[in-house]
Amino acid sequence: MRFAMASSINIKNGLLTTKNSLHIKIPYPTFKQRPTEIKCSRALTTGQHNEQYCIDVVRKRDYEGFLCSLLFPEAVRRSALALTAFNVELAQIKDSVSQKTIGLMRMQFWKSAVEDIYRDDHPAQPVSAELWRAVRKHTLTRRWMLRIISEREKDLEDKAYRNLQELEDYGENTQSSLLYLLLETLGVKNVHADHAASHIGKARRRKVYLPMDICMLHGASQEDFIRGSRDQNVRDVIYDIASQAHVHLQHARSFSENVPQAAMPAFLQTVVLEDYLQRVRKADFDVFHPSLQKRNPVLPLQLYLRSWRKIY
Repeated sequence: MRFAMASSINIKNGLLTTKNSLHIKIPYPTFKQRPTEIKCSRALTTGQHNEQYCIDVVRKRDYEGFLCSLLFPEAVRRSALALTAFNVELAQIKDSVSQKTIGLMRMQFWKSAVEDIYRDDHPAQPVSAELWRAVRKHTLTRRWMLRIISEREKDLEDKAYRNLQELEDYGENTQSSLLYLLLETLGVKNVHADHAASHIGKARRRKVYLPMDICMLHGASQEDFIRGSRDQNVRDVIYDIASQAHVHLQHARSFSENVPQAAMPAFLQTVVLEDYLQRVRKADFDVFHPSLQKRNPVLPLQLYLRSWRKIY
């Protein structure tokens, strides 16, 4: 169709208008989302929600672990946060339930969740969903996850550790297992790295656990710790436990020359451990000293410098 009289043409509000007031409506193009596009968009939103949930859990419950996770390579950071959130969820069960039966039910939930993940059954719970993603991406070992759950389940019994060896076994089965998984996300398969992870796990504990033999040696009881005693015999117990932790820290670092640099992010927990041991020593092994109840404001800088120098 031709319009010879039109010397100028304008388009406004979807109308083509000529000088002689001839109007032709031009419809705006419309686009329809295909069902697959809608599904992908929703999945992306859910994935972002799950990731943020893990970030929030770790930042709130394990601040030092959160700082360490931020220094993982971007390609594996999300998986590292998922594993740390998994560990946090299990660790807080004991303190968040009033009855052992409820705690056992929660442990069973996580056992079932892990089994579902390895059957490729996508879970709905945010941490489980992020674990599913991490397992698919890095082919993580199921045994380490189940070992963490099993050891945390035993801890619900609330029995005292008879000796330091039992306490170290607990650290090996929980913290070291987590480190083995973190090494897998980094693609590290190295016997020296595994040895270092074992010692770090035995040294690193989020709480002060009390082996009965050391308490008996110094004439201290659990009641002394419950009431916050700052007597010398209580400090002597802490000295022995801290000394053994320091030995494991030194052993872990003795492997550093043979540990691949790619493993360094997983071992930044040694910086956190060293910082705490130094502050305990400055407080004369008084774990109830006010200075130990505060965060170290320069810890993030210390972690960054170690990460930059690629040492642990």
